[in-house]
Amino acid sequence: RNHTETIDSATLLIMLYQGAIDFVRQARESLARNDMAEKGYFVMKALAIISELRVSLDFKIGGDVATNLDQLYLFMEDQITLGNVHNDSAPFARVIELLLILKEGWTEAVMETRKQGMVVAQRKQEDSENHAHSFAARA
Repeated sequence: RNHTETIDSATLLIMLYQGAIDFVRQARESLARNDMAEKGYFVMKALAIISELRVSLDFKIGGDVATNLDQLYLFMEDQITLGNVHNDSAPFARVIELLLILKEGWTEAVMETRKQGMVVAQRKQEDSENHAHSFAARA
């Protein structure tokens, strides 16, 4: 099994954000070295990830959040393309900043959800133990 088959969608989303961040950074570094072929390669990789993020949005479930993310992803695609065409690192920097904010937000949300899940699981375990103890006391 490959790694993506065994992880949840939120973790995969965070990994995609990190991949896009890495590719945009590498495009920016390639531009600084004047390596246009390498810059083009990393731009293509970053755009592929952002495109995948866009097509994976569920507008029925996500509502306004999905619409806002779609607009943000479109902006990122435009900025990456602008940086690529004009050999300008500033649009790359804007995209990196946005991706870092999104990644941080999702990471915090996942950690909070998992923490709440552990509390719920612990309470269920305690309730189960208490129920078993009260049943044993009545027996």
